[in-house]
Amino acid sequence: MKFLIDQDVYQLTIEVIKDLGHAVIPVKDVGLSTAADETILTYAFSHKLILVTRDNDYGALVFLMHKKHHGVIFLKIEPQYIDIVHDELKRVLRKYSKEKFANSFIVIEIARHRIRMAKYS
Repeated sequence: MKFLIDQDVYQLTIEVIKDLGHAVIPVKDVGLSTAADETILTYAFSHKLILVTRDNDYGALVFLMHKKHHGVIFLKIEPQYIDIVHDELKRVLRKYSKEKFANSFIVIEIARHRIRMAKYS
């Protein structure tokens, strides 16, 4: 799978995703490090990338504003729990196919995850 990585994602998290064999594209590498959240979400959608972020503002874009997306992984992660959250992220990335991520908003947190389908107009 291919992921667009928001600027707030830890480098250790990026390495976890890469170590599982996935492609990662940091927003800074495509000139979006200071872009608005909506611009980042639009870029991810147009390039068929799953967005990985720690920014909970994407929930409003997806569920309240019904913005188009190709999937969002929201990491509820703090430094003291990084290993536990990474373990859950690994489980999710191993368990689900690319199709499961499409149009989904996935929340990864301490030892659990939630998946919600998000419709857009």
